[in-house]
Amino acid sequence: MSDAPAWDARYDAEGFTFGEQPNRYLESMLPRLRPGQRALALGDGEGRNGVWLARQGLDVTSLDWSARGLAKARAFASRHGVALETVAADLTRWDWPQGRFDLVAWIFVHLPPDDRVLVAQRAMAALAPGGLLVLEGFSPAQEGRRSGGPRDPALLWTADEARHLFAGLRLLECLGGTVLLDEGPRHQGEAEIIRGLWQRVG
Repeated sequence: MSDAPAWDARYDAEGFTFGEQPNRYLESMLPRLRPGQRALALGDGEGRNGVWLARQGLDVTSLDWSARGLAKARAFASRHGVALETVAADLTRWDWPQGRFDLVAWIFVHLPPDDRVLVAQRAMAALAPGGLLVLEGFSPAQEGRRSGGPRDPALLWTADEARHLFAGLRLLECLGGTVLLDEGPRHQGEAEIIRGLWQRVG
């Protein structure tokens, strides 16, 4: 279920809500990426992750429910001399392609539990054989911190839940801990997160 008007309002502000640099965990995937691969950036907002992927030579689809955010993403991509396919849609209602993507980036996309299950199933099905799913999200230990993340504890990730949701893929790593966020005004300071990497076998 989307909250597009609220995100449109956030992205209407000057500057970049979560900064212009890619997520550090996603950036650490660089040795696994190859030009020409197809990538799907979920909840890509103003495009920081999608644009970085495009700059590495990937063919990127940026999916977000905020049309305002995606307009900024296209302008950001143009500034860097790359292009994105942008799709303004609710993740639970989008007509997901099957077996298309070599990478699905699920970075700080926090959904209600039922929606999370649905989107996880569709994200796994959207991976091409050998494709990777990379995840970063706030964990329950983030509650009470002011460095970012949703206030509703039902939207937070646990490592056990992530392992269960993506059990149809090969687990490469799944871990939790404390990181220092420096991702625009909304992600600043010490934060409790989980990170995970899975691969579609076949």
